Amino acid sequence: MQKRVWPAALMLAVLAAAGCSSSQPLQRATAPQAGSQQAVPIESPQMNTVRHDSASAAPTPNTKAGLRRAPNGAEYDAMYFKHYGTNPFVSTDEDHLSTFAVDVDTGSYTVVRNYVSRGSLPPEEAVRVEELINYFPASYPPPQNDVFRIQIDGGQSPFGKGYHLLRIGIKGKEIAAENRKPARLVFVIDVSGSMARENRLELVKKSLRVLVGQLNEDDQVGIVVYGSQGRRLLEPTSVRHKENILQAIDSLAPEGSTNAEEGLRLGYAMAADAFDEEANNRVILCSDGVANVGETGAEGILQVIGQYARRGIMLNTFGFGMGNYNDVLMEQLADKGDGTYAYIDSFSEARRVFAEALTGTLQTIAKDVKVQVDFDPQKVERYRLLGYENRDVRDEDFRNDKVDGGEIGSGHTVTALYEVKLKDGVDDEWGTVRLRYQDVDTGKGKEIAQPIRIGKSMPRDLQFLAAVAEYGEIMRGSYWAREGSLQSVLALAEATASGAEQLEFVRLVKDSIALKQ
Repeated sequence: MQKRVWPAALMLAVLAAAGCSSSQPLQRATAPQAGSQQAVPIESPQMNTVRHDSASAAPTPNTKAGLRRAPNGAEYDAMYFKHYGTNPFVSTDEDHLSTFAVDVDTGSYTVVRNYVSRGSLPPEEAVRVEELINYFPASYPPPQNDVFRIQIDGGQSPFGKGYHLLRIGIKGKEIAAENRKPARLVFVIDVSGSMARENRLELVKKSLRVLVGQLNEDDQVGIVVYGSQGRRLLEPTSVRHKENILQAIDSLAPEGSTNAEEGLRLGYAMAADAFDEEANNRVILCSDGVANVGETGAEGILQVIGQYARRGIMLNTFGFGMGNYNDVLMEQLADKGDGTYAYIDSFSEARRVFAEALTGTLQTIAKDVKVQVDFDPQKVERYRLLGYENRDVRDEDFRNDKVDGGEIGSGHTVTALYEVKLKDGVDDEWGTVRLRYQDVDTGKGKEIAQPIRIGKSMPRDLQFLAAVAEYGEIMRGSYWAREGSLQSVLALAEATASGAEQLEFVRLVKDSIALKQ
């Protein structure tokens, strides 16, 4: 699928011409799609970064054009997010292929949760639907003799009359903790003055102690810190000497400004010195993502990170803090570094990421993973991918292994949801799902495929994910959910949720409803 973005002024003109008011409910079955003369543009298509400042702060001479205050009077200064638009419906007569890079990041969900738990609604730019969906691990069966297994199911959409909700699930092979490769890790830790806010450096220290506690004696850890300047705090040290690593972590204290670029360069230099072809070589960045000393732009360091990723040194980014936080940079760094981005809003989240899912975090099983869905134009009238707006891949680049895709770790699951309008009388195969990836051992591209078939009823866990997706669409101001209600989301979530994480989502929806009143 080719990316379609329309100017905001055009969107307003079309909405005005269509008479789109709250008194005229939308039926998804009649919604215009891309490629038609009535196509409704995506909302907020500006691709610029949006900074949210304290609502009580008066503009200063340094305020840049386009910056606006945080919603609901939230007192969180300098929160940087980016809106990537919203996918439209696409007619299969115009384009029957939908292609995207997989994404296992979860940072957006915990950012949203942190806003709501503090009594504020998140800015629309902070909500990425695919990251909300993929926060909840699916119980897909693992592959038997391959790296991946594709699972396809669906049913009548609970939020779009006349539409089906299609789920494409991907499960990576599982590697037992005792069988994973040794890890060569370099912690790059932001100890600048901003990390003193809300005691966020203390949460970093507790998080890293959890991570170190899960490592094996064959693993190594080095530490680089940066404030006004970067420095090597601990040379690569075997986990056999765990006490030395923990002592170095415990010694961290906030200091100075933020020279993130120098810290990352030193971290990668240390990782290169300790590089082991038979190990997992990875930089772990813990930061609020804001730089104010040295090279503060992202272009230079992103290029360096990409070069190291091609040499086999990955980057995982972990964000901390509310106020003075750069979500855009943390996500971009992880993407360019062939790693993942997570946001740590509590010690419980740190435990979930670093203890319960460590092997998946450290052991990459495939690189440049891309999905292409080929909808049969004889069976499918139109479709819309929920989320993945910033993971779009040109259809012709699906088999171009030089085009970057996503990286998947051991046991990871990936879920993509589509809203699909079928043609009359269709009840069999709709098309084909193809998955392409680069083998981490041989470097060669491989591909698997599976036909699109669904059963007669929607599985319970998919009904829950439908509620999560609709919540995300509403919270980001999606045109396609403009007549949706959080009350409907809550009803479905309450009826289908199970387990602590899903029940927590129910509470999140309840709190969001209260904040909107």
